[in-house]
Amino acid sequence: MTKKICGTNYPLSICFIVVNEFCERFSYYGMKAVLTLYFLTYLHWDKDLSTAVYHAFSSLCYFTPILGALIADSWLGKFKTIIYLSIVYVIGHVVKSVGAIPTVGDTTAHIALSIVGLILIALGTGGIKPCVAAFGGDQFDEEHTAERQKFFSIFYMSINAGSVLSTLITPLLRGNVQCFGGDCFALAFGVPAALMVVALVVFIAGSGLYKKGPPQGNILLEVCNCIGFAIKKRWNSSKSDTKRKHWLDWAEEKYSKRLIQEIKMVLRVLVLYIPLPMFWALFDQQGSRWTLQATRMNMAFGGAFVVKPDQMQMLNALLILIFVPIFDLIIYPLVGLCKINLTPLRKIAAGMVFASLAFIAATLVEINVVKTVVEPAPAGKCLLQTFNLVKADVTMKIPDSPLFAEPIKYLQDPAQYETLDLGMSNKTLTIEIIDNGTSSVCSQTFVEQKAYSLILYPAASKIECKLLEDSITKHQEGNAHLRFLNTHTENIGVTVGNVEFHAPSGYGVSSNNTVDRGEYSSVQCIPQSEKCSTLDLGLLDFGASYTFILIEESGKIVAKKMEDVKANNVHIAWQIPQYVLITVGEVMFSITGLEFSYSQAPTNMKSVLQAGWLLTVAFGNVIVLIVAEGAGLEQWIEFLLFAALLLGVCVIFSIMAHFYTYVDPEQLEKAYLNDSNKDEGDEEFDMKKQNKTISSTKF
Repeated sequence: MTKKICGTNYPLSICFIVVNEFCERFSYYGMKAVLTLYFLTYLHWDKDLSTAVYHAFSSLCYFTPILGALIADSWLGKFKTIIYLSIVYVIGHVVKSVGAIPTVGDTTAHIALSIVGLILIALGTGGIKPCVAAFGGDQFDEEHTAERQKFFSIFYMSINAGSVLSTLITPLLRGNVQCFGGDCFALAFGVPAALMVVALVVFIAGSGLYKKGPPQGNILLEVCNCIGFAIKKRWNSSKSDTKRKHWLDWAEEKYSKRLIQEIKMVLRVLVLYIPLPMFWALFDQQGSRWTLQATRMNMAFGGAFVVKPDQMQMLNALLILIFVPIFDLIIYPLVGLCKINLTPLRKIAAGMVFASLAFIAATLVEINVVKTVVEPAPAGKCLLQTFNLVKADVTMKIPDSPLFAEPIKYLQDPAQYETLDLGMSNKTLTIEIIDNGTSSVCSQTFVEQKAYSLILYPAASKIECKLLEDSITKHQEGNAHLRFLNTHTENIGVTVGNVEFHAPSGYGVSSNNTVDRGEYSSVQCIPQSEKCSTLDLGLLDFGASYTFILIEESGKIVAKKMEDVKANNVHIAWQIPQYVLITVGEVMFSITGLEFSYSQAPTNMKSVLQAGWLLTVAFGNVIVLIVAEGAGLEQWIEFLLFAALLLGVCVIFSIMAHFYTYVDPEQLEKAYLNDSNKDEGDEEFDMKKQNKTISSTKF
């Protein structure tokens, strides 16, 4: 007898299944939340390759459920499939975590371990995806339909709860915990690995309570065989053969008319699925392109707290928990009161529109974000700014260039880089510097597409110059770049956070390094002296690059801040509207799509449509992979392109949906039962009873 939760009709076994799902989703979303930044900052891949691999992994996670369903239904059964593939899942997490531990040498081993780990994780998470929920449903007795429906709601809540917590916690483990001299990706991947071990242990612990049905045979395989047989017979048919009303009717000599008619119903829905991958192409960019956008934004909420760029993904899962009851209890009923017939296909189309609006919002944010980005100079040119350390205004003349026509003031912070035309990849220029009528010259060699700071400083009776190559690329996690230029006659070291900078005497420059964003009002000099004990650097803001010029004033060394690259001045809160819009789109598109798929399929065909639905997610990620690697567009243009493509696809889908007629599979089941006494030799399916079940409601 099945053990029940005290006083209810709920099997005790579902507690183990719900906890298992919570831990598994924590492990999956937690690992995935930091994945893009791992590619960028640890493996040092560019943003396009990082995006492509991220979406290749996501795509694989939605191709493998078909494999899991085949194994469970045709061979091992759901219970053993979940156990064995969960072990593969755990191994994948462990391999991924080991790959994030730094070792001496190149990154080849890290890349290999990371890719192997991701493949194993994709096999594990995808393989158990079609099994766990169905296995939970199997635990209920047939008469407890209401309890089973509530279980699926609880199951869905556990998925989103795991997602919310993991996308909040793992970015903190990555960024706030330091290990091996940097961000602790090994820990950020290790904790999800531990949660997957817990998920497996909990699931096994409930083994004695489960109902474990044997493999029932895979209807998906039977459908594929039927379709393949029909195509083969149609291809090999001759002109003298009897015509068929539908190409699937060629399978009648081997398969039942009922199966063939059910496949026709399923194919009508699958045809509607063809435009749907474009929605997922936009939706799944929350973990890739939107996270990359967040790295170039201001992530501080006053002095209260600072969010991590990969933590913003938490908003989607959190908003889902809020929006689902709001839509079910308030919005949909209000729309109904307005006499608007909001059919499932209309909801799906509306979801596409909201997702497109989300990317229009992301485009507007991106246009403002890039204003603080310094673009590299084109071929044949370089970027140049000048720092005047001479205590007087100076004029600089560059041969055949109109740049720097105005006098340059002492310690003037240039507003932006100037573009210097070189006319070739390398060019040596003799620069004339005029100070109070006295002229000096210096020669420097410039290389195309690089950025430079030209330092003008006094030396004896003339002015010398020094050319420094600058770092203009914003840090991938929003940290600040800085360096120190020492005008003092003694070497000066400075400790900023846990980073040491050493600036040689005589206008020497320290190396360029990054530190966390924050207020640095009292950093230590090395060695400390009466002239230099502490320095006030002020706020080192997100994504900025600074040159601090160490000069002596009133017997003390002070640091003059020069902002080479502007700080991120677009607040990350501006991403909230796009997350709200994409989540509204998900509620109307994804949840409605699943309900529609189940409502339009015969009982034994629901798994086929579930597989088709998961494949739309897989192909959506393939679209992003192709665009990221092949298009080479500016980010805001790419966002706008995706928005336009989805709107176009929405129009196509709406036209297709207009010609779709809704069916009631339960009524069809009754029609089939009434038809069961008919002559099996009839060549034509009796459509009279079927027509009684077709709704006149259109898209």
